[in-house]
Amino acid sequence: MPPESPPAGFFRRLGAMLYDSLLLLAILMMMSFPYVWLTGGGKQGLIVHTLYQIYLLAIGFLYFGGFWVRGGQTLGMRTWNIKLVRAGGGGPVTWNIALKRFGFALVSLLCLGLGFFWILFDRDKLAWHDRWSGTRLVRLAKN
Repeated sequence: MPPESPPAGFFRRLGAMLYDSLLLLAILMMMSFPYVWLTGGGKQGLIVHTLYQIYLLAIGFLYFGGFWVRGGQTLGMRTWNIKLVRAGGGGPVTWNIALKRFGFALVSLLCLGLGFFWILFDRDKLAWHDRWSGTRLVRLAKN
C-alpha cells in the first residue's frame, strides 16, 4: 500500500461504520441466544451480567480485529473502498495494534463520539483512535 494513498473521509467512514454495525448487531443477536437460553432472559446477578458484557465485547473485537489483521478491511470497509493500514509505512495490522485500535475506538465512542467527529477537524483526517493506535484509513481506487 503506497503511503501517499488519500485518507478516507468522514462520510465514507460513517457509511462503513453503519454497514458494519448492522452486521455486528446480527452476529451479537445470534451469539446471545445461548445466554438467553441458559438464563431465561431474566435478571441475573452482577457477575453473570458483567461476564455477558465482556463476552459481547470480545465478539466485537474478534469481528473487527479478525478482519483488520486478515486483510485490513471489514465487510463495510470493502463496500466503501477503504482499508486500515499502519500510519508509518502502510504495513499490515497486527493483533496487538487491532486491540489498541478497538480499545481506543471504544474511548472515542464513550466520549459522545467526539473521537470520531475529530476527523472533520484533523488535517490528516484521523480519528483519536487512529492517532493513538498508529493506524490510518485510506481510500482505495475503485477496481
